[in-house]
Amino acid sequence: MSDSPEQDPQSLSGITKEALDHADGARVSVDDMLSTFGSASFVPLLILPSLLVMSPLGGVPGLSSLFGIMIVLIAAQGLIGRNSIWLPGLIRHRAIERDKAAKAMKKILPVTRFIDRHSHRRLSFLFRSPLDRILPLACVLAGALMPVLELVPFASAFLGLAVTLIAYSMLSRDGLFAVLAAIPIAGALWVGKTVIL
Repeated sequence: MSDSPEQDPQSLSGITKEALDHADGARVSVDDMLSTFGSASFVPLLILPSLLVMSPLGGVPGLSSLFGIMIVLIAAQGLIGRNSIWLPGLIRHRAIERDKAAKAMKKILPVTRFIDRHSHRRLSFLFRSPLDRILPLACVLAGALMPVLELVPFASAFLGLAVTLIAYSMLSRDGLFAVLAAIPIAGALWVGKTVIL
């Protein structure tokens, strides 16, 4: 990895910076993300909403549900082998203030930098058929749980971390991160069960 992860377009930090640098005006929309990375860039477009769920913005009512629905739609289209991502206009036109997005991303940069620094090609068998279908399916399930667990403290953040780890494992071909994603998923389910029951 580069000494400056923000300069590497294949790093979590680089993806985050790229999205903010190419946002037009005072607000960042889902359309901005699609324009920046292209509708065929499944992994970056999975990573961005999952990072935002982990940020303070994930606590804004309704946003974690929106990000969860985005994750489901993007991961499901990757799972079935679509060449480009389709999102409904209701989601594409949703936007947040650029300053708030920038502040939220800065809060999680230490996490992205840590992941970037410790990434290597490992457990490559996870990216071969048929196991490679499990990873986007896990993202679909995690995204689907976000609206359900939105009112449960920290649950959506756990799920956002899981999706981030899985998506980044697909980008970097580091299967260890995909395996580690089981921990925050289990944490989210445990928190949800404890609070709800």
